[in-house]
Amino acid sequence: MNGGEALDLAREAMWVLVTMAAPVMLVGLTVGVVIGILQALTQIQESTLVFVPKILAVFAALILFMPFMAASMSGLMTVIVQKIVAQ
Repeated sequence: MNGGEALDLAREAMWVLVTMAAPVMLVGLTVGVVIGILQALTQIQESTLVFVPKILAVFAALILFMPFMAASMSGLMTVIVQKIVAQ
């Protein structure tokens, strides 16, 4: 494997990482913003109020997106194994 192939493999691995993490992070961000807006509207300034809904939403998103994440990781592993076998 030369340097260009290694860079391509690293770029693909980073892309898989981003596509796996993005849905869960967006759910956490959305829940945090919604709770923050509700806190601002109701003037409830409890700092721990955000954590429980955010944890539950992220856990639900992990369960929901787990098949997609597994397929992404499986695809990357298939590419890696094919590159190993080709050598």
